[in-house]
Amino acid sequence: MSVLKSLTLGSAAGLVALAGAQAADLPVKTKAIEYVKICNLYGAGFYFIPGTDTCLRIGGAIRIDTAFNGAVYDAPFWLGGANGAGSFNRNYFSTRERVNLFVDTRTATDYGLLRTYANLQLDFTQGRDNIAGGFGATDFAFIQFAGFTFGKAVSMFDPQWALGKPFISNGFMTGSNNTTGIPMLAYTATLGNGLSATISLEDAQPYRSAGVINTAVTFLGPFGSNGTSGPTYGTVANSFVGNAQGGDHVPDIVGNLRIDQAWGSAHIAAAAHEVHGTYYTAANSDTGHPSSTWGYAISGAFELKNLPTGTGDSLKVEASFANGAAKYVFGGTIDQLGAGRFAIANGNGIAFGYILDGVYTGTNAANGTGISKTDAWEVSAYYEHYWNPAWRTSVFGSYSQISYGSGANAALLAAFNAPVPPPNSVAAGSALAGTFSLGFAQIGTRTAWSPVRNLTLSAEFTYTRLDQNLSGTVNVTGVPGYAGATTFNVRDQNRYNGAVQALRSF
Repeated sequence: MSVLKSLTLGSAAGLVALAGAQAADLPVKTKAIEYVKICNLYGAGFYFIPGTDTCLRIGGAIRIDTAFNGAVYDAPFWLGGANGAGSFNRNYFSTRERVNLFVDTRTATDYGLLRTYANLQLDFTQGRDNIAGGFGATDFAFIQFAGFTFGKAVSMFDPQWALGKPFISNGFMTGSNNTTGIPMLAYTATLGNGLSATISLEDAQPYRSAGVINTAVTFLGPFGSNGTSGPTYGTVANSFVGNAQGGDHVPDIVGNLRIDQAWGSAHIAAAAHEVHGTYYTAANSDTGHPSSTWGYAISGAFELKNLPTGTGDSLKVEASFANGAAKYVFGGTIDQLGAGRFAIANGNGIAFGYILDGVYTGTNAANGTGISKTDAWEVSAYYEHYWNPAWRTSVFGSYSQISYGSGANAALLAAFNAPVPPPNSVAAGSALAGTFSLGFAQIGTRTAWSPVRNLTLSAEFTYTRLDQNLSGTVNVTGVPGYAGATTFNVRDQNRYNGAVQALRSF
């Protein structure tokens, strides 16, 4: 027994000595793993970045669009090209596949919320991109801190629901529409009870500058191109030959007053927009130029939620007016192909016109005129009804119009009836009367089905009437499907188009 006891104590002593000898060689105790924690401060999908107090959300969507008798934005075919009557290469449908990714970070600070947001698009459009091509776009990229917004965000002119209109895409004439954001420096004051006020400086290019025309020099007629494939998504708007606007001088000044509550929201906004031209001569030599002037736009909008017609039902209404700031009424990217020109040719009939901030004329300071600004207005409404949680249908309609003053209208008529030099694609011999006022009447409907969460399948139909206020005839060259110079009778034209979409968000 004593022998066993001695052996046991000896072994224990040896182990203690060994442990002491190797203690210095043992690794330091590792820090506990920090698991990602859910952040409940800003809604579903946010997580704390490990080791920080910043919440992060990463998400996006896959979107598959097919448009019939229209462009990929479900916009009616304008300006010839694929829509030229009788053209053998006319596209009867258009397809686009889009990958959307966004990153949203938020941190609570002593100065209020610090937020960063970026939204990126990867697109492939059939007929524009090569077989394995496509392009990337940055729709939004901004920082918000202490009430300030810096970067590319939804214009402060637009209502709260600007990105929540119940249709497939932005081919609808719906007033101001900047679904890819506008660079800005803005400050928002929160006044309590859902009320806020904002003042903003916003970069007018390319969304807000509709361009101007000097009718004494060459400019593009209703059809024709710049000698290239034409402007595309992401290029400078209104870059057609004859756009005599002299660049970006000062940012637009925008202000709004908003209220956001459980019943819905209301919004009023105003904007100041500078309008200016180049020198009177096409060569931009120092022969004088029209004085710069200021245009403006005003808007009012409201949304009513959870109507008596059903849970989730909503009604959205917007009305806007602009003087010398036409793109606050005719917003979005749908005029990129035509760069501010709209036209429909069908048989021997044509309807066409321009979306401009203003018109002037002259070849030198002695005979040059000042800029005559345009007036534009629109009213639009959207009603959406939920049949059940999975099915919903929306009905929407709008009317938008642009008109020209007597001096601008007379100058445009003279340029078309006796073109010296002729506007590109317009031949001599036109006999136009009336005014260049142009209106768009549109109605549409969309039905959407969400069989499971975050998957939506939808179909849409839109009717557009281009309301022409000119009469007589115009001689035009370069119209797809028509050989040489063609004499068209000017009259109203209609367009019918539709689209289907599959959208999976995550």
